Amino acid sequence: MGPEEKATTVFNDTFIRPKQFYLSGFSNIPHAKYFYVFLCFVYIMTVIGNGLLLSVIYLVKTLHTPKYMIVFNLALTDLCGSTALIPKLLDTFLFDRRYIVYEACLSYMFFVLFFGGVQSWTLVTMSYDRFIAICFPLRYHSIVTKPAIAAMLLFAWVFVLSVIAFMVGLIDRLSFCRSLVVESFYCDHGPVYRLACNDTSLNYMMIIVGVIIIICVPLLLIALTYVCISIALSRIASGTKRVKALKTCTSHLILVAIFFLPIVSTNIAALTSYIHPNARIINSTLTHTLPALLNPIIYSLQTEEVLNSIRKLCRRNRISNTPTKGELFITAKMRH
Repeated sequence: MGPEEKATTVFNDTFIRPKQFYLSGFSNIPHAKYFYVFLCFVYIMTVIGNGLLLSVIYLVKTLHTPKYMIVFNLALTDLCGSTALIPKLLDTFLFDRRYIVYEACLSYMFFVLFFGGVQSWTLVTMSYDRFIAICFPLRYHSIVTKPAIAAMLLFAWVFVLSVIAFMVGLIDRLSFCRSLVVESFYCDHGPVYRLACNDTSLNYMMIIVGVIIIICVPLLLIALTYVCISIALSRIASGTKRVKALKTCTSHLILVAIFFLPIVSTNIAALTSYIHPNARIINSTLTHTLPALLNPIIYSLQTEEVLNSIRKLCRRNRISNTPTKGELFITAKMRH
């Protein structure tokens, strides 16, 4: 009995809902388990890096600023997104548990897409922060306030939640009477909805809407902010000041490139030519996992402000663990 027969449940003559889907993963690649072991290492380092950054921002009061509210949000979405994807992926392929219950598949799809979308809009909020800091430096603290940034981040969470929930909810109206083998490493939206045998035009339209909202609009807004930043920098007479201002944007531009370039290239390649499922899986996996690993290193853990905060925390812990003279005196008396 093949994967399709094992996974199908027929409700009536016209509507077929599967009990399970079968995640195919790689096909005909020797030693594929080494790739999943590599992902396990990536996940451990992601948890350590983002966990450290979240702890430092939470514990050090000097970092309770609008800028680090955005950084905290990015680290949180990175951590949640990796946790939504990688542990289940490792369980599926390292332990060969490739059947996934229908409801669990939709939940899996929702959380991976949701945290990816929030990450995209968090990068937009970061670009807004840089735009105000360089174009309106004297008004920065009056414009970029905690309530303003909190409102922007809350909007991103609610907006992306609504879009992704509607996109995933549309899967539930489909009838799956063809293959139930999902040619991906997780319950990806495209490979799942294409398995349906009834009208999927609404699902296709939602993919276009999702791409516009999660990729195109954020990229356009980021590009517009950097056009304005470039104009502002061109008006600065001093070359030293220009370089110094540009350096504050470098880390953010690297994050944008790491996050958007693989997604954009994969979608363009999928529209213009055929991509082998194995190549698509590798590209998509690294797109979902590497930004979360690199973000805290590139944007935060290399900045002097965060490094000084980590040193302060280490010193504070060392001092609190060092016994006082009184404690040493009491200990000595007890020994005698």
